[in-house]
Amino acid sequence: MAKPVSNREMDAALAIVRQFPQGASIEDIETRLGTPAVRRTLQRWLQALIHQERLQKFGKGRATRYFVPLRVDIAVHEPDRKSHGKPAAAQDNFRIPLSRAGADVERQVQRSLQERTPVGYRRAFLDSYRPNETFYLSKPIRTELLAHGQAVGADEPAGTYARRIAHRLLIDLSWNSSRLEGNTYSLLETERLIQEGEAASGKGALEAQMILNHKDALEFLIDSAGEIDFNRYTLLNLHALLSDNLLADPMACGRLRSISVGIGRTVFLPLEGPQRIEECFQQILDTAAAIADPFEQAFFAMVHLPYLQPFEDVNKRVSRLAANIPLIKRNLCPLSFVDVLQQTYVSAMLGIYEDNRVELLRDVFVWAYKRSCARYSAVRQSLGEPDPFRLKYRQLVVEAVGDVVRGCMGKLDAISFVHRHAQVHVPEQDRARLVEVIETQLMSLHEGSIARYRLRPSQYQAWQAVWK
Repeated sequence: MAKPVSNREMDAALAIVRQFPQGASIEDIETRLGTPAVRRTLQRWLQALIHQERLQKFGKGRATRYFVPLRVDIAVHEPDRKSHGKPAAAQDNFRIPLSRAGADVERQVQRSLQERTPVGYRRAFLDSYRPNETFYLSKPIRTELLAHGQAVGADEPAGTYARRIAHRLLIDLSWNSSRLEGNTYSLLETERLIQEGEAASGKGALEAQMILNHKDALEFLIDSAGEIDFNRYTLLNLHALLSDNLLADPMACGRLRSISVGIGRTVFLPLEGPQRIEECFQQILDTAAAIADPFEQAFFAMVHLPYLQPFEDVNKRVSRLAANIPLIKRNLCPLSFVDVLQQTYVSAMLGIYEDNRVELLRDVFVWAYKRSCARYSAVRQSLGEPDPFRLKYRQLVVEAVGDVVRGCMGKLDAISFVHRHAQVHVPEQDRARLVEVIETQLMSLHEGSIARYRLRPSQYQAWQAVWK
């Protein structure tokens, strides 16, 4: 009778596989095990991990490689313990109103892996797109986004508006894009890292590197606003900046991949073959560059760059920064992914990968852009209903901001206080969101907005001396 597999044995094997972002061979795992196992025993451990969906296997024979599914792709399928089995994304979707088609995409990708049909890259999805004839965003949507996003005069040099709000944008976009990858830095911790170079205590170096890479990449786009476009120079350098010090092979930064890659928790298998990847990558660039409308151009990049997976890793990050290329160049409000739920975003990407359906990602894109416009005061018309989450916890936000100011807390003390405040007063699934809301209010507080928090000018001035 086979000996039961212990969690300790499987965890040890899993930890070794994590050391190989491009996949580990069974020989790699064997040589790094503290106590080498019999090959058949090790295969049994790996098979158990695959059955538990904690590991993925690609290739055959000597080309077999094992991968740990990406953290961001796991999140969409893990139900909240308090949600009675209902997926977390479905719990919180009241903040991102979904179209009927978008909700249908979400339902499809939340089925178990066994219910979804394995599928590879479909070149026809790219081939069928005709610039300025095919549109993922309808005319009314594009018109509405333009009304919200117009920020400065058309005759201003490229990048003028992004430079004006660069201080705020660097923090927001770096934090939100990193958060969508599972980064656990808070908004205030991100601000301290970017402005003062101080990493948060208890956080890994990888998280700090990810945020700083976003800052560098965004500064590149702003500083080079007159030169950037959908071309090899821009996209390859964007990847090099975003992936700096994060890839196992440093030579892979800024280069198209020549190896196979896998994506966790999906039945989608990305395209293989360097020549075919090169051809499709160039076709994506040529197609995007030919699109006249900046919003259609941005959304096209968010769809097709991650779908191709042209790089060994960091593909979604590249697509989110690349979506800002036409917005920065044309002095439109940038897209910083404010209020986008990680689970909903991942579901939207799975809809692209597995079914080539853009409806859920379109819902996310439109919602995110309007929220970004609201953040940077570029709105030209009402956004409609107020955020129900902020309305629900309005009093808690007022109390927390007031306590931080009256207590003359610096940023480090405020970070600890806000996390404790959320932990005490709200359910677990709402804590991260409440921390973000409170920290956002603290970072944007000024003498003209202190009355809402029942603060006196003298209290605000005393706090400012410590805060800055």
